[in-house]
Amino acid sequence: MSDDLSAVLELKEALPVFEESGLASIPYSLRLMPGDCLLIACRDPLRTTRFADLCSGLTPLVSGHALCLGLDWEKLAETRAWALRGRIGRVMQQGAWIDLFGTDLNILVQQLHHTRTPTQDLVDEATALARRFGLPGLPSLAPGRLSKADRAKAACVRAFLGEPRLLLLEDPVEQENADMMTAFLAELTAARERGCGVIWFSREPELWHGYNAMGTQRFRLLDEGLMPMKQVV
Repeated sequence: MSDDLSAVLELKEALPVFEESGLASIPYSLRLMPGDCLLIACRDPLRTTRFADLCSGLTPLVSGHALCLGLDWEKLAETRAWALRGRIGRVMQQGAWIDLFGTDLNILVQQLHHTRTPTQDLVDEATALARRFGLPGLPSLAPGRLSKADRAKAACVRAFLGEPRLLLLEDPVEQENADMMTAFLAELTAARERGCGVIWFSREPELWHGYNAMGTQRFRLLDEGLMPMKQVV
């Protein structure tokens, strides 16, 4: 969906260190171009998180390469690696919420740390996103005091905030909160049109039914590695 020829994310025979990743000791390869979307079915939420960590440069490699926006994770100094992660929007299985802070600060903190965008502009953008996802505004309660459905919406607000270049979405929508699918797909489409590359993981691939946008590929993440799906779910 973009004419940019530089991959947003590329794994080149990336063989993770098993002891630190928990992933099977096999090489992983993929190439995600701007605007592309990989739909990855995985029934094991821990495997999903470990693979997303691999894509985020958090997993050491035995061999091969993992690159984001053309930069090799293993060749980056720690400060530059974390700055690059500031360009990644992520929905995580366990939420990664800090209950000592309000949900609003949890949502804003990555952008406050990694960008020079004025705080009020970030608050305005986050508030608008929250409303599009069906929240009354930017929630100030601690994450633990929100309903599971509202935390899922807040997680999407955090991931999409700041026009990320790469989205790693671990089960962002599930059957029990499928009412947010329309808003989610609208934001996903807008992000892809801006050139954001997307990996959407799901334990429930039936949720993808009917999503056949150009530049979309489907895979399964198994013990044997990343396998193309032979048919549309």
